[in-house]
Amino acid sequence: MRVTRLLSLSIATAALALATAGPAFAGGKASPKPRTTIGTAGTSFLTATTVQPGQAARLSASTGDYLYWSFAAAAGQTDRIAVTITLPTDSNRLGASTWNVEVFDGLRRRQACTAGPQTVTAQSGAAKVSLQCTLRQIRSWAEPWSSDPLPGTYFVRLAAADLPEQGLGLPIDVRLRISAKHGNAEPSGAHLKAPLSPAVNPGATVAPDAMPSADPSAVSSAPKPVQRAKSWFSFSWPSTRWWWTIGGGVLAAVAGVAGYSLTRHPHRWFS
Repeated sequence: MRVTRLLSLSIATAALALATAGPAFAGGKASPKPRTTIGTAGTSFLTATTVQPGQAARLSASTGDYLYWSFAAAAGQTDRIAVTITLPTDSNRLGASTWNVEVFDGLRRRQACTAGPQTVTAQSGAAKVSLQCTLRQIRSWAEPWSSDPLPGTYFVRLAAADLPEQGLGLPIDVRLRISAKHGNAEPSGAHLKAPLSPAVNPGATVAPDAMPSADPSAVSSAPKPVQRAKSWFSFSWPSTRWWWTIGGGVLAAVAGVAGYSLTRHPHRWFS
């Protein structure tokens, strides 16, 4: 009886433990932990803070600082960077300020943005600034001379491009979010939908046993091959071209002898 009670108590305890851990182990896999918000940023490429796509970053910084983040991009992704800056509202902020977000690849090459305001100028009374940059789709291959985005690490740099001197060092609040959209890794235009030259159809081939019999009348009426023309452009002998060549040579020889006699013995001609 005691063994039966102990067995029942063990089964009830195991069932309660499974019911409690059920949501955390749905389908036999542990549920992913919520991604924490990044609260730091680097000051150079070497100290850039790593951010995962879909993970948010929020921190307090000062105007005039260069902020760096890094993220990994795989082939087929189209990454989008969104930055929101909360500007100070005190009286020390004078004049307009221009903010710029840039994206670089692993070789420190600046990548072009296909969509979104990459550079925004905030007037003296603006409270927030929103910047966006949508990269080109990450390719699985590219030519060595091109600057197409390839899989690897990318860097995001946020800085003030134009700022009044009185506004340096004022506190700001920065929010960053990187989202990735997956798609086909092949570059656009890599697949040829239609041939560059039209297909050549010379016609159907007739079997030897299916060839029609030759009609004598049809053979006699067939056009004869063109005979070789005898004209100026013909090399056959005799032709007009040969006669003109011989005549030109004789005239050239006479002109040469006459010129020699005129230049060497001028007294014979003018005496």
